[in-house]
Amino acid sequence: MHRVHGNTISKLALDIIDTPSLMACKSHLRNDRPLVIAPSTNNGLSGNAENIGKLLNRRNYYFVPFRQDNPITKPKSIVFDENYLIKTIKFALDKEQISPILL
Repeated sequence: MHRVHGNTISKLALDIIDTPSLMACKSHLRNDRPLVIAPSTNNGLSGNAENIGKLLNRRNYYFVPFRQDNPITKPKSIVFDENYLIKTIKFALDKEQISPILL
């Protein structure tokens, strides 16, 4: 499981591996293991939506369901729902994306 911010989501989507954390993610994926992503970003429903979409269409990337952080003051911000963390990991181990992912 890797709690990620918008910058990390972008780098994973664009295959930019320039930090130890990203190197660990890629190594994990290279060994055909699921990578569970728990998103927390201020631009998840704007600029980073495309990158989230890219990762959703790749093998072994699984998202913890997420919701808007605060629709009034931060309408484009998303945070993962920690209540789904363990269930998402269990689904990912069976190669399934839990749904819905947008709560």
